[in-house]
Amino acid sequence: MNFTAPESLVFWTTIIFLVFFVLLRKFAWKPILGAVKGREDSINKALQSAEDARREMHNLQADNQRILQEARAERDAMMKEAREIKEKMIADAKAEAEAQGQKMVAQAKAVIEGEKNAAMAEIKGQVASLSLDIAEKLLKNELSNKEAQTALVEKMLGDVKLN
Repeated sequence: MNFTAPESLVFWTTIIFLVFFVLLRKFAWKPILGAVKGREDSINKALQSAEDARREMHNLQADNQRILQEARAERDAMMKEAREIKEKMIADAKAEAEAQGQKMVAQAKAVIEGEKNAAMAEIKGQVASLSLDIAEKLLKNELSNKEAQTALVEKMLGDVKLN
């Protein structure tokens, strides 16, 4: 094997390359591939964690929406109940005020009727008293005269009808 300079250079370059390749494969290639595989695994885990976090965030948002809707429904129910209570209280107050008003009107009418009856009784008493005074004065005047007295008795007897 007689080698010339360029052939020997190719030979030694190939030998060095093969030795270098075997050494790299044995000592460096596995750790590099292991590091790349580890990096790929960590990236995949990170992507999976991100996907899990995204799903969890989506679930939380759905839960938040559901809770918010429940809270709104509860608020609406409470507002409706409050409105109903308010309307009932107003209706009760109106009914009570109307009943009180009617009671006061009835009491006022009773008082007015009583005052009217008392006034009428007093007026009747005064009229009767005045009528008696007038009749007394007329009778005294009429009975003071003997002729007028006789004429009055005869007139009264004529007015009385016998059965």
